Amino acid sequence: MNIDERSWRKSRYSNGNASCVEVAPLPASTGIRDTKDRSRGHLEAGPAAWRELLNALKQ
Repeated sequence: MNIDERSWRKSRYSNGNASCVEVAPLPASTGIRDTKDRSRGHLEAGPAAWRELLNALKQ
Protein backbone atom coordinates (compact mmCIF):
# COMPACT_ATOMS: atom_id res chain seq x y z
CA MET A 1 0.00 0.00 0.00
CA ASN A 2 1.35 3.41 -0.94
CA ILE A 3 0.67 5.84 1.91
CA ASP A 4 0.58 9.60 1.34
CA GLU A 5 3.73 11.11 2.91
CA ARG A 6 1.59 13.74 4.66
CA SER A 7 -0.13 10.98 6.66
CA TRP A 8 3.04 9.93 8.53
CA ARG A 9 3.58 11.40 12.01
CA LYS A 10 6.55 11.34 14.39
CA SER A 11 6.24 11.72 18.12
CA ARG A 12 6.55 15.27 19.36
CA TYR A 13 9.02 13.84 21.88
CA SER A 14 11.51 12.90 19.16
CA ASN A 15 13.26 16.33 19.43
CA GLY A 16 14.49 16.09 15.86
CA ASN A 17 16.18 12.77 16.60
CA ALA A 18 16.09 10.50 13.57
CA SER A 19 16.08 7.39 15.79
CA CYS A 20 12.34 7.04 16.06
CA VAL A 21 9.38 5.54 14.28
CA GLU A 22 6.56 7.15 12.38
CA VAL A 23 2.94 6.06 12.29
CA ALA A 24 0.14 6.62 9.80
CA PRO A 25 -3.57 5.81 10.03
CA LEU A 26 -4.74 3.29 7.44
CA PRO A 27 -8.31 2.22 6.68
CA ALA A 28 -8.13 -1.01 8.74
CA SER A 29 -4.78 -0.74 10.54
CA THR A 30 -1.90 1.53 11.59
CA GLY A 31 1.25 1.84 9.48
CA ILE A 32 4.60 1.86 11.31
CA ARG A 33 7.98 2.68 9.73
CA ASP A 34 11.57 3.52 10.70
CA THR A 35 12.34 7.22 10.31
CA LYS A 36 15.99 6.51 9.47
CA ASP A 37 15.22 4.08 6.66
CA ARG A 38 11.89 4.88 5.09
CA SER A 39 12.84 3.08 1.89
CA ARG A 40 12.45 -0.29 3.65
CA GLY A 41 8.68 0.11 3.71
CA HIS A 42 6.36 -0.23 6.68
CA LEU A 43 4.62 -2.71 8.94
CA GLU A 44 0.90 -2.74 9.57
CA ALA A 45 -0.75 -3.43 12.91
CA GLY A 46 -4.46 -4.16 13.20
CA PRO A 47 -6.50 -2.43 15.92
CA ALA A 48 -6.00 -5.16 18.57
CA ALA A 49 -2.25 -5.46 17.94
CA TRP A 50 -1.86 -1.66 17.99
CA ARG A 51 -3.66 -1.44 21.35
CA GLU A 52 -1.49 -4.22 22.78
CA LEU A 53 1.68 -2.46 21.62
CA LEU A 54 0.64 0.88 23.10
CA ASN A 55 -0.36 -0.75 26.39
CA ALA A 56 2.99 -2.58 26.58
CA LEU A 57 4.89 0.65 25.94
CA LYS A 58 3.03 2.45 28.74
CA GLN A 59 4.17 -0.09 31.35
